[in-house]
Amino acid sequence: MADSDLEELRKQRLAQLQSQYKQGDNANNQQAAVEKQQQMQDMRNSILSQCLDQAARARLNTLSLGKPEKGKMVENMIIAMAQRGQIPGKLGEPELINILESINKQTNKSTPTVKFDRRRAALDSDDDDL
Repeated sequence: MADSDLEELRKQRLAQLQSQYKQGDNANNQQAAVEKQQQMQDMRNSILSQCLDQAARARLNTLSLGKPEKGKMVENMIIAMAQRGQIPGKLGEPELINILESINKQTNKSTPTVKFDRRRAALDSDDDDL
């Protein structure tokens, strides 16, 4: 084999090893991110289980199934209240309902309106003569 062939083989092998190293590094980064996310979720669940009794936890889970963004907002609010020491003991279902009602009052300040455009619906009184 000539020196140029050996040099070409070395370059190919080096490129192959570098690509394997990068793929392994990406897999480790993804795995670390998944583990960190799982750890954060476990921490959230433990804080919520300490702050809410069974009935309140069930209601919050039901809310999260129907409206995930609202459920996440209530969870964040309860966690923040617990971290600031505003929750003396476990919250029951009536207290959670009060929190939900106060959130609904804050978010629903305007009443929904329905507008009906007769021109687009093609309701014309001239067609009645046919």
